[in-house]
Amino acid sequence: MPREMVRDVPAIRRDALGYLARTTERFGDLVAFPMPGRAALLVNDPAAVRRVLVERPRAWSKDTVQYGALSAVTGAGLLTADGDDWRRRRRIAQPAFHHGTLDVVAEQSVAAARRVSVGWHALPDGAVTDVDAACMQATLEVVGRTLFDDDLAADGERVVSSVAEALEVVVQRARTPRPAWLPLPSARRLARAVAVLDETCARLVAARRARGLDDHDTDLLGLLLRSADAEGGLTPQQVRDELVTLVIAGHETVASSLAWTLQLLAEHPEAQQQLHAELDALDGPPTWVDLRRLPFTRQVVDEALRLFPPAWVVTRRATEPDELAGVAIPTGTLVVISPWLLHRRAADWPDPERFDPSRFAGERAGTPRPTYLPFGLGPRLCIGRDFAVVESVLALAALLRDWTVSPVVRGGQVVRPRVDALVTLRPHGGLPLVVRRR
Repeated sequence: MPREMVRDVPAIRRDALGYLARTTERFGDLVAFPMPGRAALLVNDPAAVRRVLVERPRAWSKDTVQYGALSAVTGAGLLTADGDDWRRRRRIAQPAFHHGTLDVVAEQSVAAARRVSVGWHALPDGAVTDVDAACMQATLEVVGRTLFDDDLAADGERVVSSVAEALEVVVQRARTPRPAWLPLPSARRLARAVAVLDETCARLVAARRARGLDDHDTDLLGLLLRSADAEGGLTPQQVRDELVTLVIAGHETVASSLAWTLQLLAEHPEAQQQLHAELDALDGPPTWVDLRRLPFTRQVVDEALRLFPPAWVVTRRATEPDELAGVAIPTGTLVVISPWLLHRRAADWPDPERFDPSRFAGERAGTPRPTYLPFGLGPRLCIGRDFAVVESVLALAALLRDWTVSPVVRGGQVVRPRVDALVTLRPHGGLPLVVRRR
């Protein structure tokens, strides 16, 4: 009955991840929510997930509340666009993510981590510091210098701060839906943040074009503009939408992943020791060419993404009838897929709550798995996946080369902040850890 969903709203708002887990434990891998109007399904069956995301993606659109709310910030960028419009945008954006630019991402990731390290050196040894704030700052710098390049990085930071403010409003709206016409303070906040985004993006694009575009460009904005021009052009609004989308995808998601990775290593000193041994075998600070010499560091990142996938929920809506797990699905059905749940299926991940980087070792390294989708699956696989992995591995390596992290302990108990399921998985109130020089 719909009233059951109304009754559950407080529990969903209080702990969305726990609610989803309890729901699948009680009802199984295909759960129909008692919603008024069109049906809504929670799908945790691997074959059904693959059908939606990989086998029949054109039959499932992003016409959902989740992406509609995000579009208030991103517009119709890659993250929210659908159909032929998405395919055109993907084709235009693809050259900016060519592997030939990964060395720039690597260089800036190491540099940003080293700047965090310099800040930690100013602290007393064994001090408690918020590593979430440090990761947010580091990834902000990487976005500023890889997306906008050095000359425009300061304005890039203004874009990022405006995106953060706008996303906060979007999350509040999703948690407490109200009529859009109400003159709420949050609506004015969102309008102000979006206005700053519009104005700053327009200025950034104009400045970048004024400098000229050529074959030697390495910043993502320059590469995006060149590709857009070659494809027949994007309107100023479309360029703005892609810039904002790239900021969201390249900043908070990587920062969240890095922060939770540090927390997991702090809680598992044996894994941290193994990572330190791998870093000590390098000839100096990690570089782009050292990536292949960091297999365990990559395993740590992959396992952290399993336990704390930044994109914790994915939604789709059926544009035509389909069948999932033997159940007929009518047009208009909303499907909710949670990587958080899929990454904890005991049938696929034995002892799923245990942090075990060896799950991704040896022959299993890089092998596609139907229940591992921190970057999505199918044609909508995140275009910046390789960038995010390179940034995460090398920033982690550069930071922990000189430092150990350990958890804050109070009353004999390890302190781990509550997980807030927002646009990404965020540590509530920050993520304090003890940092010590090696």
